[in-house]
Amino acid sequence: AAERAQHEDQSALAGIAAGLPEWLRAAKLHKRAARVGFDWDGAHAVIEKMKEELAELDESLDGDDADHVEEELGDLLFASMALARHAGVDPGRALRRANTKFETRFRGVERLAAERGIELKQSDMDTLDGLWNDVKAGG
Repeated sequence: AAERAQHEDQSALAGIAAGLPEWLRAAKLHKRAARVGFDWDGAHAVIEKMKEELAELDESLDGDDADHVEEELGDLLFASMALARHAGVDPGRALRRANTKFETRFRGVERLAAERGIELKQSDMDTLDGLWNDVKAGG
């Protein structure tokens, strides 16, 4: 704070590096804004905001404006960083765990498909979803 006071930019957001991975920068932006009271009242309030953002994203998908879709998706992702903070979850760790879980399950889908003689590229989504569910169930 003392160092910030010596610089022109007096914003609570000053000094957050632009070169950070975007998920980490979003988490830091939320944390700084919360320090001055700009925050939701708990995780459930953030979930409500995420529902609103998801509805806006869903609506944007009906148009042909890719920039608008990107904006709405960004809003949803940004809000998810606030949810992580309110839930006491490290968003980087949560995303790593989700990546690992997806990779493990997808590799299981590939293995199961090969065992059953199913060509993934030739399969419809119902078949792929069935394989996914079989892997999730431990098959």
